Amino acid sequence: MITTFKQKAWSKAIAEPATEFELTPLEIIEGAIPEDLRGSLYRNGPGRLSRGEQRAGHWFDGDGAVLGVHFTDTGASGVYRYVQTEGYIDEQKQDAYIYPNYGMTAAGAFWNNWLKSIKNAANTSVLALSDRLLTLWEGGKPHALDLETLETLGIDNLSGLNDKQPFSAHPKVDPVTGNIFNYGVGAGANAVLNIYRCDRTGKLVQQSKHTLSGLPLIHDFCFAGKYLIFLVSPVRVSLLPVVSTQKSYSESLEWQPELKTEILIFDRDSLSLVSKGKTDPWFQWHFANGYVNEDGNIVTEFTRYEDFATNQYLKEVASGYTETEAPGTLWSLTIDPQTAEVISNKQILSACNEFPLVSPAKVGQEWRYTYLNIHREGVTHGKELFNAIARHDRETGEVITADMGDNFYPSEPILAPSKDNPEQGWILTVVFDGNCDRSEVRIYASDRLAEAPVCRLALPSIIPPGFHGTWKGK
Repeated sequence: MITTFKQKAWSKAIAEPATEFELTPLEIIEGAIPEDLRGSLYRNGPGRLSRGEQRAGHWFDGDGAVLGVHFTDTGASGVYRYVQTEGYIDEQKQDAYIYPNYGMTAAGAFWNNWLKSIKNAANTSVLALSDRLLTLWEGGKPHALDLETLETLGIDNLSGLNDKQPFSAHPKVDPVTGNIFNYGVGAGANAVLNIYRCDRTGKLVQQSKHTLSGLPLIHDFCFAGKYLIFLVSPVRVSLLPVVSTQKSYSESLEWQPELKTEILIFDRDSLSLVSKGKTDPWFQWHFANGYVNEDGNIVTEFTRYEDFATNQYLKEVASGYTETEAPGTLWSLTIDPQTAEVISNKQILSACNEFPLVSPAKVGQEWRYTYLNIHREGVTHGKELFNAIARHDRETGEVITADMGDNFYPSEPILAPSKDNPEQGWILTVVFDGNCDRSEVRIYASDRLAEAPVCRLALPSIIPPGFHGTWKGK
């Protein structure tokens, strides 16, 4: 069990494994569901961080559990289910961790790490297709779920992925063509960057390969007009401790700032390398978006960390108590696509933030509003999870914040776009109320985040803090 000494209210949300629930009508706490909000919210994240007396080694090791909230003419209903991966099923039977993972080695004798492949946790993100929901985890293939019930249908190879081709957790959907771009890093002394293009149905139709230097950690990439951009931070896996089973992948990641940040730019049509270069060292988990400006240069926006201390902070989350300060801030980077030369690189928002998102209608295009998680004013990052959501206006620099008060922890803010204005609409976030030990869905008008939510919906059980989600409109 987790001790409560010095712990913050959010730790109660992960103290016990999350409880599943079948499709259930959701009670309105206050307000009303907007008449034009019709579709489904999906969110993914670690639902279980312990088995018996064992604790997961890292937040990334938790078994994936998906929340679905369906909005119809008759109201809202919710469903929450664990993804039935092979590793999850095996560990359920034994009520013990038996597989190696991002922050864990396999239990028992050292040869277990050789006999058992790393567990696909299916816990990072989701991709909603017309006929199925894909749960994503960057070290392996997706698992497909039923869009309504979230029943696990099995591993999905997108009609073409082989066993050495993972499908990462941050695909980009072109709002114009419906094409889906993504990548997967194949492990090795010099890793392979596999780049994919799928059609709108999720079928793999094109791919290319690029050899990397060493084995880096690449969590996300940027889609900007006619380009795909990878910023490869100077983090490398030291393979010997992993191969010899002395350390987990997380424990074997080394910050090597002398390598600098590598810039790789690919053509979106041919998937071929256009240019590459290097710039200052930093680390980033997530991009907000990117586009090609009027001068033909690439503009990207992302949350930047000055080093890799963020990994230690995220490891501590799994224990329920954090103390490492690793604040990330919002930056804008402009690059010449033909040379990969940096034209400008500047901080645009000093508030500690993460999970930056834009309207799905503006992915790869110039945009105005970035939605993200931030800390309430005066809150120290190392002691808390994110406890507010905000909208950053890129034209004016204005930041509008939904400050929910003490001990409220909202998830990544997801925009359900308006048909009249695709950059605005309804912001949906799943909130853990640490004062009452319950979870709820909150709906905000995107241009009035500082005002009270237009609707609050009670969820049947606690939804632990998670990672990423999506909106699938009707």
